[in-house]
Amino acid sequence: MRRRLLLAGALAAVLAAGTACSGGSNDAAAGGTEKLTIYTARDKKVATFVVDKFTAKYPEYKGKVEVLNLGAQEILERVRAEKANPQADVWWGGTQQGLAAGATEDLLAPWQPAFAGKMDAKYKDPEGRWFGEILLPEVIMYNNKALTPEQAPKDWDDLLKPEWKDKIIIRDVAASGTMRSIYASMIQRQSPDGSNPQPGYDWLKKLDANTGAYAANPTDLYLKMSRQQGVLSAWNLQDILLQANQSNMPFGYVMPASGAPVLVDGLAAVKGGNTTGAQKFIEFLFDDSLRADLAKDYYQIPAVDIAQKPEWLNQLNLKPLDVNWDVIGKNETEWINHWNSQIKNKG
Repeated sequence: MRRRLLLAGALAAVLAAGTACSGGSNDAAAGGTEKLTIYTARDKKVATFVVDKFTAKYPEYKGKVEVLNLGAQEILERVRAEKANPQADVWWGGTQQGLAAGATEDLLAPWQPAFAGKMDAKYKDPEGRWFGEILLPEVIMYNNKALTPEQAPKDWDDLLKPEWKDKIIIRDVAASGTMRSIYASMIQRQSPDGSNPQPGYDWLKKLDANTGAYAANPTDLYLKMSRQQGVLSAWNLQDILLQANQSNMPFGYVMPASGAPVLVDGLAAVKGGNTTGAQKFIEFLFDDSLRADLAKDYYQIPAVDIAQKPEWLNQLNLKPLDVNWDVIGKNETEWINHWNSQIKNKG
């Protein structure tokens, strides 16, 4: 009898040890902190800064936050592919239309955080499945060592002029939420209800004819632009300012005369993920002092107004392009698929 009790005790000890080593969910069940996985389209410097601040405030997450940098469209496709077995907890950095698609496909967890009441209804999902974090104006980017402000194009249509033949570098469109939004905006401005995209397709074909190369990712874009393999691009204002002011890249920008598409760029908790950690991280991102730091040092335009705006934001002469994001949301996939198969490298 005593031998049986000893064997039972040994077996229980082995099982307990196996449970303790088996991973995050069991850590959480035992009162520990579950790992937090974040898929983000944010600049790596921004992501590192925020995660460091987060783990300083919540030391229980030290060493338990995993960040994977992807394009916004790549995040949507990955979360969609992982629906049956979610691998991410937070989707951080996505266009309004991408996040709305994720909500429609039941990929996102609904909730009502404390900051939601201060947010304009147009910057959030009515069911609390995603929230706008920042506003991203899309502008014309140029190499300011190759071009003076006077020489740089003043509006979108100027990019089609013969003088810019092979001097434009474009971030590969299909994987990029930024580029998909810019290209869809160029189509929608010529077809307000989206019923006749052909004039927009024709416009993009002319742009393709002036495009010397498509960059595989943002880093490739910055490298090609800095080496003057191209001297012009279309990109978001925040990343241009970050690269120019923190990485000494030779980049300037033009606010297009006809206006800049202004994206609502947001985030969400992935359904089926670590809901507790995701909600804690998202609430943290809307901390007033953090948003002030991100506006001052990382050139973010917060979707929820801040009391003290940095000088650059006060002086920003933002001219939004009249864009119907609902029309773009309905048509973007079809339009970008057509561009990818029928226009890219055929201009």
